[in-house]
Amino acid sequence: MKHYICVTCGVQYDAAETAPAHCPICEDERQYVNPAGQSWTTLEQIQKGHKNVIELVAPGIYAIYSTPGFAISQRAHLVVTPHGNILWDCITNLDDSTIDIIHRLGGIRAIAISHPHYFSTIVEWSHAFDNAPVYVHQLDASWLGRHDPVIRLWEGKTLELWDGMKLVLCGGHFPGANVLYSPAGKGALLVGDVIQVSTDRKTTSFMYSYPNNIPLSAAEVKIIQEAVSPLSYDAMYGAFGKYILTGAREAMDFSVKRYIRHIS
Repeated sequence: MKHYICVTCGVQYDAAETAPAHCPICEDERQYVNPAGQSWTTLEQIQKGHKNVIELVAPGIYAIYSTPGFAISQRAHLVVTPHGNILWDCITNLDDSTIDIIHRLGGIRAIAISHPHYFSTIVEWSHAFDNAPVYVHQLDASWLGRHDPVIRLWEGKTLELWDGMKLVLCGGHFPGANVLYSPAGKGALLVGDVIQVSTDRKTTSFMYSYPNNIPLSAAEVKIIQEAVSPLSYDAMYGAFGKYILTGAREAMDFSVKRYIRHIS
């Protein structure tokens, strides 16, 4: 029995004798099946060809990503706080070096996932760090590839964590899509691509499907804006190495107005 991993999206599935015939996440219109066909691998095979980079990108925030990139090449972020660290989103590769370095940084108290495209190997990560709870919004539970008691489904519009951090439901990209708010410093949002930091690092945008170029409606973008508007934040950290280090709230307000103007 093996826990097979989809090569295209990087999500790990429940143990099986043979590789699955389908990856539901890739077959959904928000993702895609590789034109060469569906293919599968395992964590052991990934470890042979990939290493992880752990990079300090701001005080108390580390980006974690694989080289060479794997699947959709998203970044996870480790947020270091006085009462325990949280891993925001997740990448597929996990090896002994990564585990050792993160333990030296204080370990992982909990893992929180913005949406199903980053489910990756969440159970493997949890088991490596004392079965840290993995928070997934209940609205996205049907997309889980691998199931385990460490996964904690949460409901409602917010989930209070510790040290003032909270998960905030935004919807849009997925019904359960959410962002992580940290009040440290001047405040920060870690957004995955629920809110996409643009290439100019000065604005944001919003999509239902990024690879297939399907936009969100004006109404859905307004809901995202309403969800984060009560929060005080100055920085924003996306899933692909694009960050707004100051002025993020103003950038968000401007970008929402711009988006709605064009989509309408």
